Amino acid sequence: MKQKLLICIMVLSMMLVGCSTNIHTVGAGPQTGMSNTARQYYLLYGLIPVNRVDTNEMAKSMQAENYEIKTQVGPVDVGINLASAILVGGVVSSRTVTVTK
Repeated sequence: MKQKLLICIMVLSMMLVGCSTNIHTVGAGPQTGMSNTARQYYLLYGLIPVNRVDTNEMAKSMQAENYEIKTQVGPVDVGINLASAILVGGVVSSRTVTVTK
């Protein structure tokens, strides 16, 4: 019974991850495949940002004019969000921001 519940939770988590991705292309898009990743944290179910992820600065640090910005709730974020929900009532949430040159 526990194994079936675990499998259901894993499948549901993967389905939710796919629905939480946004992709923005700047210029001609990524050319080299180099990427820079940061994690954005929020309090109170996403109402208050804890840190600021600046995609312009991430692109400048790679000297990119053509790049792609991908924001998503990835597997690590799902783990953080689930742990937060269990331990402190869902106060902390996160998302991953990736800039690909």
